[in-house]
Amino acid sequence: MAEVCVQQLLTVVLFTLIAGMAMPFGAALASVERISPGWLEEEFRHSVIAFGGGALLAAVALVLVPEAIDDLSPVPVVLYFAAGGAAFMAVDILLYRMQTSASQLAAMLADFVPESLALGAAFAIGGEGAVLLALLIGLQNLPEGFNAYRELKDSTRYSRARIILLFAAMALLGPVAGVCGYLWLADSPALVGAIMLFAAGGILYSVFQDIAPQARLDKHWAPSLGALLGFVLGIVGHMLAVA
Repeated sequence: MAEVCVQQLLTVVLFTLIAGMAMPFGAALASVERISPGWLEEEFRHSVIAFGGGALLAAVALVLVPEAIDDLSPVPVVLYFAAGGAAFMAVDILLYRMQTSASQLAAMLADFVPESLALGAAFAIGGEGAVLLALLIGLQNLPEGFNAYRELKDSTRYSRARIILLFAAMALLGPVAGVCGYLWLADSPALVGAIMLFAAGGILYSVFQDIAPQARLDKHWAPSLGALLGFVLGIVGHMLAVA
């Protein structure tokens, strides 16, 4: 039993680390200074943003909400989901008033940490959606890392290497949160459900407040297809996970 527990714990560390490393990978992708011609660079950037939005919607619709509502009654579901959206809105307003240049960075961490907690707990209780959730966390971290890099690069004097290393260091928060979820939340399915719903509410708020408006590009239609591809990838992953 101890050996199995250690193996599961290592699996949690591995999956959360891989999901977190999508952040510096997205930053490295964004550090490519120029794609020619110019219209292709603009189209690509907006398509990446839209793809992340589609993946986020898939995470909410296929994993977070379905996994969470099994152990909760309707009233707590509504309250936790609404609380997540309200909390992300409060953070958004605070960052706006502070005139900070790290709103994308804060949103990325606000998603990643609670999702990693839920992921660790999902592995502990043997949830069917654990692997899919890890995949979708990585998929959403990729465009978020992409966007956050552009934001920091435009508003600070940080070098390319410094920003990427910063994101790599933040990726370590994933295994820490995942291990905490695995060790302490496995026996509290209702609490895990609350965390998942809180994250889902925040994600849905972020999609419509930040990601979808940024993805739109006048007289271009490919970014919308990017959102569809992100969601379709989530559907395929879900089907494979439950097969």
